[in-house]
Amino acid sequence: MYKVCIFDLDGTLTDTLESLTYSVNATLTELGLRKITMDQCRQFVGNGAKVLIEKALAASGDEELALLDRGLEVYKRIFGENCTYHVVPYDGIPELLETLREQGIKTAVLSNKPHNQTVDVVADIFGKEKFACIAGQREGISRKPDPAGVYEILESLGVKKEECLYIGDSEVDVETARRAGVTGVGVTWGFRSRDVLEKAGAVHIIDTPQELMKIMKNTCRMKEDF
Repeated sequence: MYKVCIFDLDGTLTDTLESLTYSVNATLTELGLRKITMDQCRQFVGNGAKVLIEKALAASGDEELALLDRGLEVYKRIFGENCTYHVVPYDGIPELLETLREQGIKTAVLSNKPHNQTVDVVADIFGKEKFACIAGQREGISRKPDPAGVYEILESLGVKKEECLYIGDSEVDVETARRAGVTGVGVTWGFRSRDVLEKAGAVHIIDTPQELMKIMKNTCRMKEDF
């Protein structure tokens, strides 16, 4: 039986694309570079702030990444001030979290977004009390798809790998679940398409938050039948 659901944040729990695009473009403008499109930003996210800025700089003309250090400094400042700009939960997510709470299943967040901004977004949109653990990118813990963050959460909650579902919207999340040895669920409402998730090797793919409960119930039923 599953005892905890670990969620990615951007593209899984919250629609942060407008916030990310705004902050990236404000950074590029301050650096004197051309803006990127929202669709470009959608493709660039998922591997943390450094990779996001690297890809944005390259797409905007700084292919040698000469402005990377300055760009990261500017982005961290701008994003820190705007991390909840037009951020909203995806339809059905608040209801899903409430259902999980009612059934005694713990929830956690693991994001490649900087830790402070991860906490700020979760607190502002959902309230920190909704989650047993909230973890963003920090020094000393390798970012996803390294499984270190998953292991840290499981240890802190006293939960085994077999009792965990990991839910995310990207190929990075699919790989994170695989490396961690937990059951992974890809979601199609975020920043990547079903095709991308399938090619990444996702075992479970869902189109709505409500479908997560079906996976949990079906898995429990299979174990009971066995």
